[in-house]
Amino acid sequence: MSVMSSREFNQDTGKAKKLTEMGPVIITDRGKPVHVLLSFEDYQKLARQGKTIAEMLSMNAEDDIDFDPPKLEDFGFKPAEFD
Repeated sequence: MSVMSSREFNQDTGKAKKLTEMGPVIITDRGKPVHVLLSFEDYQKLARQGKTIAEMLSMNAEDDIDFDPPKLEDFGFKPAEFD
């Protein structure tokens, strides 16, 4: 993994692209990591690893959730009276 400052990256993007052949390149701004430059191949590997947010939130047909919400009376609440 390589590290470049934003200034170095702006001055020599070719060097940054070559460094991605060896692994991710962290680009810093004022010493703090702010971006990561990857080869497209590395990006595809990362993208295939996990599920998308939609896949994580989706439910299968066989998934079943039992939910029986409590009634207001169970909390001691009473309906308002408007007399």
